[in-house]
Formats: sequence, C-alpha cells, structure tokens
Amino acid sequence: MILAIDTSIGSTVAVVEPHGDVRAVAESAHTLGHAEIIGTLLERVLGEAGDHITHVAAGMGPGAFTGLRIGIAAARAFALGRGLAVIPVPSHDAAALAHLDAGASGPFAVVTDARRRENAVTVYDGADGNGLPRRLAGPELRPQTADLAGDPLTSGAEIVRAERIHAGDVGRVAALMLASGWRPTGELAETEPLYLRSPDVTVGHAPKRVST
Repeated sequence: MILAIDTSIGSTVAVVEPHGDVRAVAESAHTLGHAEIIGTLLERVLGEAGDHITHVAAGMGPGAFTGLRIGIAAARAFALGRGLAVIPVPSHDAAALAHLDAGASGPFAVVTDARRRENAVTVYDGADGNGLPRRLAGPELRPQTADLAGDPLTSGAEIVRAERIHAGDVGRVAALMLASGWRPTGELAETEPLYLRSPDVTVGHAPKRVST
C-alpha cells in the first residue's frame, strides 16, 4: 500500500491501494500547525488501514516553504525508517487528477493560493497514456488580481481553483506512476520541493565580528 502525505495547503495523509482505491484518510484544513498535527494524522490512517506500507508518496508543492517542508520531511523520515523510496508527486497533479475524474474536457488550469497575494498556476490538458494528468505549463506565480482568462499562460483554459489538496489523490497519482514504470533515480533533486519563490531568510555574506 502507498502512504501519501501532502502539506502544500492543509495537512493531509492517506493510505492508498496499489490499484488506486483509497483505504484511509485523515486531514486538517488548517494552513498552519502542520508539525503539530502530522504525527496524529499518520497514526490515524495507519491504525485504520494497517501498517503494510510498500511505498511512500509526498506532495512536492507548490506551497509555502515551511509547511511544505514538514510534509516532505515526514515522508522522507517514514521512508528512511522502512528502507523505501519517496515518490515525488507535484501537488497540482493530484488536483488535476481529481478534476479529470470529474469529467474535465479540454485544457484547464489548477490554481492554488500561494499567499502574498499570489496564486500558483499549472495548466493541464487531458491525461497521457498512463492516465496521468498531462501538464502543459507551470507551475508559475500570478498576482491574485490578475485576469487569468486573459493571461497567455491560461488563455482558453478552464480555471479550477483548488481550495484543498487531498492525500488520497496524491496517492492515486503515485499509483499511476508506479503502474507506468516509475523507479527512483537516487537523485536528491527528484524529491526537492517545488518552491516558486526564494525563502525569506538568506545566509549573510559578511562574517560576524567576534570580540575577545
């Protein structure tokens, strides 16, 4: 079974069967407090679905720097303890898969709140031969005041505003990736978060003066 974790918006954890059925879900819609709740959510889904985990999937964003790190760190820690690889899933792909299941036709843009009066936008059009959402462009940042209908990135695309990312959908994307032959490459870059802006804190370049 696949343990899926995403903290790109709220905190969400799920256990998904290899063929895509969702066995257990635990979620918190709060966009803060990821570190305080993630352990409880993990305990809840593992207690409900059992502990026979063969793969771990992590939602890689886009999302806020700290919140996103917590979910990815939890996925990496669990995977390391079990000797498993982390399957990196762009969080917008999970929302796109859910929209495709709802009968989407034609291009559409998944839009999530990136804070600081900006949205994160990824454009899709249908699914590939493995059933995975076909990404055309993005993710990119756009001002929340922008007219997405007139933006070259999203021109002609249906606008899909995703208020939540569900770990069950992250796990279903991971299941499709595995079925299509996905294998870990061993490169750290594969499991690096999708940050769309630089962190607020930077390393200073001037050495500190030390008094004696």
